[in-house]
Amino acid sequence: MEGNLLQMKNVNKRFPGVYALKGVNFELKKGEVHALLGENGAGKSTLMKVLGGIYSIDEGEIYINGEKVEVKSVKDAQAFGISIIHQELVLVPYMTVAENIYLGRELTGAGGFVDIKSMIKEAQKLLDSFELKINAASLIAELTVAEQQMVEIIKAISFNSKILVMDEPTSSLTDKEVEFLFKTIRNLKENGVGIVYISHRMSELFEISDRITVMRDGEYIGTKNTKETTKDDLIAMMVGRSLTNYYTRTYNEPGETVLEVKNLKREGVLNDVSFHIKKGEILGVAGLMGAGRSEVMRAIFGLDPIDSGEIFIEGKKVNIKSPNDAMDYGIALVPEDRKEEGLFLIQSVKFNATLKVLDKFINLIRVDKKKENDIADKYVKEMSIKTPSTDQLVGNLSGGNQQKVVIARWLATEPKVLILDEPTRGVDVAAKAEIYLIMNKLVNSGVSIIMISSELPEIINMSDRVLVMANGSVSGQLVRGEFTQEKIMHYATGGM
Repeated sequence: MEGNLLQMKNVNKRFPGVYALKGVNFELKKGEVHALLGENGAGKSTLMKVLGGIYSIDEGEIYINGEKVEVKSVKDAQAFGISIIHQELVLVPYMTVAENIYLGRELTGAGGFVDIKSMIKEAQKLLDSFELKINAASLIAELTVAEQQMVEIIKAISFNSKILVMDEPTSSLTDKEVEFLFKTIRNLKENGVGIVYISHRMSELFEISDRITVMRDGEYIGTKNTKETTKDDLIAMMVGRSLTNYYTRTYNEPGETVLEVKNLKREGVLNDVSFHIKKGEILGVAGLMGAGRSEVMRAIFGLDPIDSGEIFIEGKKVNIKSPNDAMDYGIALVPEDRKEEGLFLIQSVKFNATLKVLDKFINLIRVDKKKENDIADKYVKEMSIKTPSTDQLVGNLSGGNQQKVVIARWLATEPKVLILDEPTRGVDVAAKAEIYLIMNKLVNSGVSIIMISSELPEIINMSDRVLVMANGSVSGQLVRGEFTQEKIMHYATGGM
């Protein structure tokens, strides 16, 4: 690593009624991966949008290679070698890889016509230079998410970018695809590219970054050399206090069996899946992507059909054909993708939290506004949802608070069994700790929780028992005291 490639000094940014950035400092060296860490709403993305010319700077200075610059637009940022790869990819699906890389600056031949062959040839050279096995003539829609991410990176490099910002780049990737991404990042480092890496996944930061800067409430808190810090130190910097009890669990003797599944089958998806859960326990469900974890829970909830198998609630065989049937039997499901399946982002907290219990305050004559407000207020308080009021739009809340609104919606149905599919994905460390606390309170009150998670520390620290799936089947079942990351991965990879 050489000298400073980028310096941002005393950066301020205001929005109406909000001081988004207050005197923030940040620097990046050539060939460095500098991680940016903080809770949702800490100002990380705002700072990078200032750097990328998406937001104007109110006060402060930006230096590139020691020279003061003014970044007033995305075009300015590109001219200074700055590119941002956003969490939501912005490629055109039914155009080729080459066309996406050169979109808006197409190569032309004789007569000024677009030269597709030259674009494919040049794009392929770029892809090959990073040892990427991607065909420049392929449509974006034919690529995996990881491959699409690589195309975004190559597109940025094609602008001769020397500063690359990656915002939650692994949020939709498998473990194997993450390895692929990290290999590309290391290749970029060797070529002198400076990378700003935004992620909530601390294990990744310790693997890929050289330094970590922490922000909180729009302010710069501090910078640590990755090799000289710990997860606990970073958490304390992020939240302003030590989270001594990060995973909150009190273990009680579970009650009678609430839900039992026997020999659930669906051709090509599920194969003889059987398990049970008792009152007041957390059953962790582990497995690799495509193992069938979400599919079995969707079947239990009546979202997907089954070919054969039996479901019992409190010993009684039931027939669940729809989510309404599942709700009638006391089953609730918080989906994996809260924005696509769980929330109405342009509606209020109140609307979202009470959506499944409309019958409690609406009749043929009128809407009982007081009862609606009481229900919403109750769960906002119980779930510690940070919002100015229940009339606030859910889309304006942080990821952690959005997740709590989804959970609140289902708790309002007073379920016996609560299925949580990746309950802490995409939320910050402090919000995770709050969700764990809520889960602990729920099981202590007698609710049974089935938790699907790809984070093994979460599975190990929160579960009473662990069900491991592989290839649509149950490959292992472990009780507390037996499960370790090694054992879970053994079963997750098909070991019996």
